[in-house]
Amino acid sequence: MLLPDNLHPEQSIYYNGTFVLQSLREHHAMNLLDLYLTTQARQEMTMPVFVLCLDWLYLLDLVSLTEQGGVELCS
Repeated sequence: MLLPDNLHPEQSIYYNGTFVLQSLREHHAMNLLDLYLTTQARQEMTMPVFVLCLDWLYLLDLVSLTEQGGVELCS
């Protein structure tokens, strides 16, 4: 769930996705591990939460995958 009622907002995919977007706005495109480490420096999150954030951002058409396997911000 994006905003569950039994969880603090800081633990939601919606909230953590903003930190992934901030990292991508600075670098535009990054490989997956570098993006995770950059995002982790902003907001501590587990890898499964990070991947769920990427899934959510991909479904919203805010990020896409590069041919090299990286993640880039959609324009």
